[in-house]
Amino acid sequence: MTKNIVAFVIICFTLSIAANAQDLPIGNGKKYTLGDIKVTGSTRYNEQTVISFTRLKKGEELYIPGQRLSNVIKKLWDLDMFSDIEFYITNIDNGVADLELVITDIPKLSEVRIQGIKKKRDKEELIDENKLKTGVNVTENLITNTKNYIESKYKKDGYFNAKVAINTVEVQDTTGTNQVNMVVNIDTGDKVKIKNIDIIGNDQISDAKLKRAMKNTKQKRFYRFWKRSKFNRADYQEDKQNLVNKLKENGFRDARIISDSLIKVDDKNIALDIKVEEGDKYFIGDISFIGNTVYTDEFLDRAMGIKKGDTYNGVLLNERIEAQDPNATNISTIYRNNGYLFSSFNLVETRVYNDTIDFELRINEGKEAYFDEIRVVGNNKTKDHVIYRNLLTKPGQKYNQQDVVSTVRELGSLGFFDAEQLSPEFIDPDPQSGTLSLEYNVVEAGASQIELQGGYGGGGFIGTLGLSFNNFAISEIFNKEAYTPVPMGDGQRLSLRAQASTYYQTYSLSFMEPWLGGKKPVQLSTSFSYTRQFLYDYQSRRADKSRSFDILGVSVGFAKRLTEPDPYLQVSHTLGFQRYDLNNYNTGLFTYGDGFSNNLTYTFGITRDNTRYNPIFPIAGSVFSLTAKFTPPYSLWNGVDYDDLENQREFQLEDNDGNLINRNGGRVTQANAVGDQAKIDQEKYKWLEFYKVKFKGDWYTTLANFGESKNLVLRTNVEYGFLGAYNQDRGVPPFERFYLGGDGLGSYSLDGRETIRLRGYPNQSLIPLDRTSLSQASNDDGATIYNKYSLELRFPITLKPSASIYALTFLEGGASYDNFRDFNPFQLNRSAGAGLRIFMPAFGLLGIDFGYGFDALPGQPNSGANGWETHFIIGQQF
Repeated sequence: MTKNIVAFVIICFTLSIAANAQDLPIGNGKKYTLGDIKVTGSTRYNEQTVISFTRLKKGEELYIPGQRLSNVIKKLWDLDMFSDIEFYITNIDNGVADLELVITDIPKLSEVRIQGIKKKRDKEELIDENKLKTGVNVTENLITNTKNYIESKYKKDGYFNAKVAINTVEVQDTTGTNQVNMVVNIDTGDKVKIKNIDIIGNDQISDAKLKRAMKNTKQKRFYRFWKRSKFNRADYQEDKQNLVNKLKENGFRDARIISDSLIKVDDKNIALDIKVEEGDKYFIGDISFIGNTVYTDEFLDRAMGIKKGDTYNGVLLNERIEAQDPNATNISTIYRNNGYLFSSFNLVETRVYNDTIDFELRINEGKEAYFDEIRVVGNNKTKDHVIYRNLLTKPGQKYNQQDVVSTVRELGSLGFFDAEQLSPEFIDPDPQSGTLSLEYNVVEAGASQIELQGGYGGGGFIGTLGLSFNNFAISEIFNKEAYTPVPMGDGQRLSLRAQASTYYQTYSLSFMEPWLGGKKPVQLSTSFSYTRQFLYDYQSRRADKSRSFDILGVSVGFAKRLTEPDPYLQVSHTLGFQRYDLNNYNTGLFTYGDGFSNNLTYTFGITRDNTRYNPIFPIAGSVFSLTAKFTPPYSLWNGVDYDDLENQREFQLEDNDGNLINRNGGRVTQANAVGDQAKIDQEKYKWLEFYKVKFKGDWYTTLANFGESKNLVLRTNVEYGFLGAYNQDRGVPPFERFYLGGDGLGSYSLDGRETIRLRGYPNQSLIPLDRTSLSQASNDDGATIYNKYSLELRFPITLKPSASIYALTFLEGGASYDNFRDFNPFQLNRSAGAGLRIFMPAFGLLGIDFGYGFDALPGQPNSGANGWETHFIIGQQF
């Protein structure tokens, strides 16, 4: 009989039929005797293996089409190994039918490529979440589930128009394995915005209050630019709890959300409908304490701070018992700061009557906990003793939660470690024995800095080269193997700096040992500096090197950290000496061009710093400093009558034409008058006499937290400075003055002056001009009083060890004066602007500010606002 090749595809039924069920025909099925069976197609499986699995045997009778073949196909499909299964009749002879089974293996995944999103981490998450690993079977089910999952994921995050398309491309493989590459194309579209939030069911608390409680889920308003109105599923879930907490804070203990709906308004907008149930309003009844032996009921009652009759506030109750913030004052921190790490607290409602609830705080104090072992891991450069001397937790010491928190702050403030990665970890805490070990994990950060600066200032180009080794080890200075590139690890600071221009050179060296003797935190600091400045002609732009001003300075200081009244206080004492030599150096700053001045000073300072935790980007706490600088009151014992000294000058007054007249009525030339005054001033300023008082305060407040160290921080700053004289006849010297305005970087002169930053104005431009002088009024003299106020809003871009970057906006105001008669703390030179800071361990702080000055410069009242100024920041932190 000739071969009849009849091809047909057997349709798989969903009915489950046992393998040994009687074979039945389907449709016009006929009974045949099974002849040869052949397996073909794209498969890596052995033919005999496949035939054995089908349990079809040559010579058996079966219907074609029939239930027997249908069950075989179903069984093959259930293996989830094939993408195509077909039976063909290849020959029929005398009732014997030969069959060919054509199968195609499900392709294996070779590679996944995700397009449409940029972040590598997001791509990796999608691959992991959908289990798209190399070698997985690429079924239609896998493709469909992956597509639905990704679209659902982005819709939950507010991308309601997200579309996903998945394509597979065959891979040419010489091994015969069926492989494909998967290409996932994602079009997220724009995030939808919340057009409206409707809250239903609230009678006692207004919609506005409840909406304000939803911190990150906001509806669109034309004026809202600081809070996004884009929908985010995670934020929404958190804000629903915030809404319920707001109701609970106002006495509604049983408040809950009955239902909430998300309604699509259009492709760009959605609406949220939230139905709440307030329940009854409750008040606090009696609060009793059970299980407390360490503290009395009266003490715990005061610590709770909640009285009978107060409106029920479930959130506040939890915060007063056990808050998440380790710096908060509550009952749990009181116990844990006294060694009771294993204490637990359970607040139980014991009675509800009318609108009042009685409570019982059940306390399990547990055993006092003691540290068994304290370890520090991760330090490769910093020596162990440098770290351990800053630890407030010691082996054998009673556990104190505040000591652990303060230790993290101490290690972060050293500047040797990445403050963002400092993490204490409890090891083997045992409530039965009351012991635990503590391990501080540190990550070394770069501790050395290079300052390379170039800029134009004071009429010429100024170049600066500085090296700062903030973890220096002087003990290893003769150890050749320790130079990598310099000896490191003892926590000392060594700084070298050179600055030069065509008319100015300065060299400085400073060394600081934070633990003198290694036993107590007594800081020793020493410094040496030398400056030579030549007279500069601003018109010709040349320096006359035959006319110079030399400054030699040395200082020695001691500082000690106190333990009372708190551990954040530091007291410092510094003795300094400067020698000023003038060689034919005549300027408006000094009335004498040849001569010298000596400046012997004692400086006393008090600083309190409890900022946390990153010194580059503090998120909380404050820094206050008060310094007073004094010279000896020489005029008390040197026998000089400075009033009489002034009367000895040749000229006394001016006639009607402005001419200088001596005491005999004769005219005095300007040159003679200047020379006469120079002799008097040289006598007055051989030894400088003054006192200087300064105050500076910085507050850091976290306004919002966006997760992963993304804190929006407000820095509030206030500064005051005053330079005074013991003897008014002697007056305030022309040294140690305040120069306000600009970027605040050091000036080219080191005559004790202090440059105060106020952005939006040129450097040192905001100083009073109404000086009484023999020469024309000049602004070179500086000021004796200044005040300054600043608000700075900061947001981090990244706080990684390799580079910390944050953006800022600011409002500033300040002014300077000659005397208290002119002082007005509210008459300020105002400015505003924005900037960027980049801190890299090797180079220190780099930054740029764009500031707009709203007021005219002194002496230019008709010029209008100063306008925009650009300031570059190098090697200085604000």
